Amino acid sequence: MKLENIQAQMRKGILEYCILAIISSEEIYASDIIGKLKDAKLLIVEGTLYPLLTRLKNAGFLDYNWKESDQGPPRKYYSITAEGTAFLTELDKTWKVLSYSVKQLTSL
Repeated sequence: MKLENIQAQMRKGILEYCILAIISSEEIYASDIIGKLKDAKLLIVEGTLYPLLTRLKNAGFLDYNWKESDQGPPRKYYSITAEGTAFLTELDKTWKVLSYSVKQLTSL
């Protein structure tokens, strides 16, 4: 069993939650999402982010619109939908219970 594989699986399990949390605070461009995740030490590449964004959009949790850019072609900016906000609220509750449980078990 490799430590790196388990660490990667742990990160993958919370990425959608973190992405929704980031987008809930502001309309945002994909590369800015990557930057915020990297700042939080959750390393992610575009090849991982875009399929997640598409899956969240197809589930009705995200929407997007195109905005003109001074630095090239228009950019796609993501925003959270009402359904996405409700889903994020439930994920937040789940995270709080889960993190409390893990903290209880690891502080024995």
